[in-house]
Amino acid sequence: MRNVAAMLRRLLLAVAVLVIAVGAWFVWLLNAAGEFRTLTPHFDGTCTAVPIVGAEDLTIDQRTGIAYISSADRWALFAGKPPRGALYAYDLNAPSPQPVNLTPDADPTFSPHGVSLYVAPDGAATLFVINHAQGRHTIEVYDVDRMRLTHRTTLSDPSLLSPNDLVAVSPTQVYVTNDHRYPFGSKMRTVEEYLRRPWANVVMWDGHAFHEAARGIQLANGINHSADGKTIYVVSTIGRAVRVYDRDPASGALTFRREIPLASGGDNVEMDADGSLWIGSHPKLLTLVRYMSRGRPYAPSQILHVVAPDTAPEVREVYLDLGEQISGASVGAVRGKRLLIGAIADAKLLDCTMR
Repeated sequence: MRNVAAMLRRLLLAVAVLVIAVGAWFVWLLNAAGEFRTLTPHFDGTCTAVPIVGAEDLTIDQRTGIAYISSADRWALFAGKPPRGALYAYDLNAPSPQPVNLTPDADPTFSPHGVSLYVAPDGAATLFVINHAQGRHTIEVYDVDRMRLTHRTTLSDPSLLSPNDLVAVSPTQVYVTNDHRYPFGSKMRTVEEYLRRPWANVVMWDGHAFHEAARGIQLANGINHSADGKTIYVVSTIGRAVRVYDRDPASGALTFRREIPLASGGDNVEMDADGSLWIGSHPKLLTLVRYMSRGRPYAPSQILHVVAPDTAPEVREVYLDLGEQISGASVGAVRGKRLLIGAIADAKLLDCTMR
């Protein structure tokens, strides 16, 4: 009888320790995801809604003022239906700009994600687009003539495990973030996310083959480069930081330099004419997860402005909304006083004018 009682006490103690450990982990996770933050909406400017569904990424050609926008209906995709993705042009110079579908003949399964525009010294422009059509991961490459795209080629490789965003450094060279090491739906992907494991990486297409350029990243998301091409910025969503890498232009090799803390789950990153970073961000990551699973009607949206990222970085919050104006903002791109805000699944993007 004594042995049974002793075994029962040990069992109860083990259960208690387990419950405390799980509880502590859950509180830690909520805190790390920003769920305890108090959010105060603000924006010094005005915004107009533009009807483009799932404008997850976009970039502005600073020369022409034309924005190129990636769109896919992710609610339809999650319901097992074709996402009917498209690439749009949006001319900021127009008195009343309207989105123009540049891929009207695309297959209904076309599912564009991250985009990057490379403009050569002679003005020739190339648009690189991640595509998840029919569960495959490819990079579609287009020649750009203002409001027209001509498909040039498709890149694919087993190293494109879970591509999210990309940045081109030449007409034939591009860096790509894999946001996870394990495929969607796998148990290890869940472990990777909720234990915040640094298993994501960056791969590079050098014009001939893909190879790994950086590893050890907690959910590698947005990526961009400095004007001189010698610095690469990678947003770590779960790490809530921008990872800064020195780039060797000759070999393409990346060497980690430093992190810029964001205190938020950053997504895509864009550059302005001054070399500052603009980041669409998710201040409450678990709220975003519930929103994407239809468990919440809204998810907060945040736009961060990182001034002087290479010298003395200062992170400024330019826009914050609880999700009523736009939910789950994933990108902010700037030209002058204009700020375009895109979102993962919302039925619109915002065309804003900053004061």
